Amino acid sequence: MLADRGGYLESKEDIPEPHAFKVIVRMPDGEHEVEFEEHEHHDDAHAAATRDHSIRSAYIHVMADAAVSALAIFGLLLARAFGWLWMDPLAGVIGALVIANWSYGLMRDTGAILLDMNPDRRMAENVRHAIEDRGDKVVDLHVWRVGPGHMSAVVSVATSESQRDSRFYHEVLRRFKGLSQVTVEVQRSHAAA
Repeated sequence: MLADRGGYLESKEDIPEPHAFKVIVRMPDGEHEVEFEEHEHHDDAHAAATRDHSIRSAYIHVMADAAVSALAIFGLLLARAFGWLWMDPLAGVIGALVIANWSYGLMRDTGAILLDMNPDRRMAENVRHAIEDRGDKVVDLHVWRVGPGHMSAVVSVATSESQRDSRFYHEVLRRFKGLSQVTVEVQRSHAAA
């Protein structure tokens, strides 16, 4: 079964990992078999989501120390050899600019996580569809990054199904590998839609 998502079709059924399957597409000129095999994704969004900022900051710190030390030694050698006394302060200013540039990038990336500026909209939509395709209604949904490759979600669901409790929705959402922490609130309603 497929659901129309306004521009594309999405399977209502869970497709087992690693998302390899065959489909038959019927067109006016006949039937065509299409084989789909998911490959590793190496996009920038995924790289940013799995980057460990602690390791990155330690790397930047060590590289900045090495760069500033090299610049200071170079500036002192030129000042001594040629009498260019201005070379040492210039090396310090260049080192400060290099450190400021690296630091800005690190603060921008980690600040976006700390301020919840980069929620994963795709994960949020996938969570919403996983619940709403079963006939329930997502009343409130918040997804945010808690670490490299880990997301957390708080979901409030309205359902008319009396046997569906939070354990049911935890099981529905278990298929999302990057979703590490899930909190589900279930509200009983006469009609979920």
